[in-house]
Amino acid sequence: MPDPQVQMFGLKKSAATRAAERFFKERRVKIHFIDLSAKPIARGELTRFVQKFGLNALLDTGGKAYERSNLAYLRTTEDAIVARIIETPELLRLPLVRGGKVLTVGEDPEGWARMLEG
Repeated sequence: MPDPQVQMFGLKKSAATRAAERFFKERRVKIHFIDLSAKPIARGELTRFVQKFGLNALLDTGGKAYERSNLAYLRTTEDAIVARIIETPELLRLPLVRGGKVLTVGEDPEGWARMLEG
């Protein structure tokens, strides 16, 4: 069986991202970490999560970045919101994790465990 590995999109300062990192490290899972403050998420990658969960499920509506963005009040297209997320990753519920065919959003230990079931 190949070594388990996941792809994680997050921010170093995000507590949920650090929790996910800890979860996978404790289980000796290789993490391909993409720090969204250094490198924006690719539109295609983000679209994969949007298709599975819907755009609203990805937004951190309780976060300061969301509050500052005025997205709650703007009439805008999904494309415009996706562009905004790419520019401002703090709008996301982080981390976004992909392991095999399993995708998770935010702090989701059950989802992370499903990734390791192989």
